[in-house]
Parts: sequence; C-alpha cells; structure tokens
Amino acid sequence: MNELSDKVAIITGGGYGIGKQIALKYGAAGAKIVIAARSIEPMKQTCAELERIGARAIYLSTDVSKEADCAKMAGETVKAFGRIDILVNNAGISGPTKRITEMSLAEWQETLDIDLTGTWLATRAVLPVMDKQGSGNIINISSGAGRRGFPMRSPYAAAKWAMIGLTQTVAGEWGQRGIRCNCICPGAIEGERIERVMRARAEALKRPYEQIRSQFVAQAAMNRMATEEEVARVALFLALDLSAGVTGQTMNVDCGSIMN
Repeated sequence: MNELSDKVAIITGGGYGIGKQIALKYGAAGAKIVIAARSIEPMKQTCAELERIGARAIYLSTDVSKEADCAKMAGETVKAFGRIDILVNNAGISGPTKRITEMSLAEWQETLDIDLTGTWLATRAVLPVMDKQGSGNIINISSGAGRRGFPMRSPYAAAKWAMIGLTQTVAGEWGQRGIRCNCICPGAIEGERIERVMRARAEALKRPYEQIRSQFVAQAAMNRMATEEEVARVALFLALDLSAGVTGQTMNVDCGSIMN
C-alpha cells in the first residue's frame, strides 16, 4: 500500500491502543508519522515498529491540554516533514467513574481539558498549515459515550458529545478551504483500557466484574466488542481519497451497540 505516500500524519495519543494501530495503518500506507503524547516510552516503541515496516516516524512530547505544546507540535512537524496533511485527535483520558455529586471540579475539568479542549487546541494549531496548503484532513476520535449518555462518566460523556459538534463546526468552517473533518465513535474496544473501565465500574457499582462485562457485550448486535484494528481501518478510510466526499460525519465502530 502506498496511498498515503505523500502525506504527513500527526496522531495524538499514538503510543498505544487505538492511536498506535492508526499510526501503524498509516505508516503501512506510506505516510510519514508524527506521534504526539505525554508518555515517552510507548511513543518510542511505536516509532520503532513503524521503522521496522519502513515508515518514517518521529515522536514529540506533547500535552494537548497546553496551548504551547500544540503549537510546538505543529511547528516541529512542519520543520521535520514540511507539511501537515492529517491530524488524528486521539489523545484522551477516561476520567473518573463517579456520580456527579461524588466528583470534584478538578476531576471534571481535567477530563474536559484533555478530551475536548485538547482536540480544539491541536486542531487550531494545524489549521493555518492546512489552510496554506489548500488541503487537510482532521479525524476526531470520540466514543459511544458521545452518542448516548453514560451514567457515572459525566465529564467523559460531555467531552465526547462535544467532539461531534466540534467536528461538524470545523467541517463547516473549513470545507471551502479544502479541509475535511470527520469523527469516529468507538464503542467498547477489546484491550487494557476497557478492562480498567469495566473494573472501575464494577467497583463503583459494587457489582461483579463478570456482570459488567456481559452487559457491555450484550448490547452489541454482533455480541462482541470491536477491536483497535477495526477502528484503525475506518480511520484509514477517512484519510484516503476514497472518502474525498465525506466531511462533517460521525461513524460508529461498535459492533452495532448504537445504531444512529
């Protein structure tokens, strides 16, 4: 595959999980990859895997909730590769699993700062570069919690709902400038992160872990969780010219948990 051979892609939170799989998909398609995240070692490991498949990759220590870090991310990418074609806003945290009355303002704010404001700051940082090029592609990773309320996860759900509105707004503002913006809503995704989420939920609700897991699986039409690989395939489609007419859209990758 070489469909992205002339493209430069930034993936925030790309050291592990869904972000890592997207980076590997883009790298295999020929893109030059910039991984931007707070944790250094996972980024190093992802870059090493990308280099083993022949992709050019660098990593940048980045806290997307900080304006200066996002500006530096964009500037260092242009310095290294000369352009920015794709931004995947994947960085995020799960936030607390608590009822609203048990949650602190600091916990609420931290989740919104990273999951929502971080997406806005990273997007704002790359838009001038994309505008100058006359082209660009922004892909936001929201969640099934952005489609349906999620009890005991209020800041996470609020941020993920807002990402969908932000996606449509960016698409509307910048479409005439050749810049697309779309959104992916993964459901429960097999892996360490959902395991932590389910165990935290089981503890908070004082229910058996097995009961919580079965509820997550049972709500899917395909009676299973989706995989990081399946989310990455959709992210690849949205990055390719195959989806050139698609902007302002939100796609669920959740094995049929939410059908809208």
